[in-house]
Amino acid sequence: MFRVENISKNMGEFFLKNVSLDVALGEYLMILGPTGAGKTILLETIAGIYPPDEGKVYLNDRNITGLPPRKRNIGMVYQDFMLFPHLNVEENIKYGMRSKKCSKVEVSQKVNKLAELLSISHLLKRHPVTLSGGEKQRISIARALVMEPEILLLDEPLSALDTETRAKLRKELRRIHALTRTTMIHVTHSFDEAFLLGSRMAIMNNGEIVQTGEPGEVFRKPNCRFVAEFLGVTNVFQGEAVIDDGDPCVKVNGLKIRSASAGSGQVYASVRPEDILVSFAPIDSSARNSFQGEIKDISDAGIVLKITVDAGIPFVAAITRRSFLDMGLNQGGKVFLTFKATDVHVF
Repeated sequence: MFRVENISKNMGEFFLKNVSLDVALGEYLMILGPTGAGKTILLETIAGIYPPDEGKVYLNDRNITGLPPRKRNIGMVYQDFMLFPHLNVEENIKYGMRSKKCSKVEVSQKVNKLAELLSISHLLKRHPVTLSGGEKQRISIARALVMEPEILLLDEPLSALDTETRAKLRKELRRIHALTRTTMIHVTHSFDEAFLLGSRMAIMNNGEIVQTGEPGEVFRKPNCRFVAEFLGVTNVFQGEAVIDDGDPCVKVNGLKIRSASAGSGQVYASVRPEDILVSFAPIDSSARNSFQGEIKDISDAGIVLKITVDAGIPFVAAITRRSFLDMGLNQGGKVFLTFKATDVHVF
């Protein structure tokens, strides 16, 4: 188990405030948040680049807070590769091995094994200036893994790459993690990366971790308005938790949105656009929310279209292009919106 306990660090413009985080060994944890949230400072504090002002860092129940980076057995990969231009690929990968008491044969075997794993064996005698961005990042990952770290930190490792290369390297990272079972903590702005790579994710804002959980759980059940809006949850309404006919509801501008649980007092309710059914007449179903409204806007989102319907409050519903064309929907038209109480998330 790896954990940080009440870590605080003030760097002026960037800071951490009482950050606590548990990471299981072998886990792939994604950290997301807006620019300036403190994600990189957190990684660099974990790595030992910066000592925390307060708090502790533990690895396997061992307090490593005061250890220098070279004694933590934690590797780090940055988005800008940071390769030595005067060394060839092989020399870059084995550079850190000089601090370990390994024979030349053992070092060579480790380098060759990783080069094969990352499909860079043919690049070993080349210099970084001759490599593509994807190749450079593979070298950076190999250089970190050759040290056999207990934790591998990745600071937006794919953000500087083109779309095609990014997709390929995502698959490589997933494969590498499956084969090595190295614990990985990966900072990203990409929701795709969070879903494709992460077994769990943490959302940061203003130097704090505001929510952790499995990616699907966090996306469907944000615990605060910031998380909901950051993750692009479109229908977020503030209202009052009430009981109506024995059913928990959230009352928003006179509209009662039925939910599985409504909490108490002032709350937020959210429902994802893809959970809303659109029809011309009320649907006979067990769904307990059904509202009629007027289409105010139609937005083409590629595979689906998003329609904004004023039903007393503005709901956004997602509908496939085929259904949209079959129904002949137009701005100003009247439709019914139907969704289950269990699809309403209250926080």
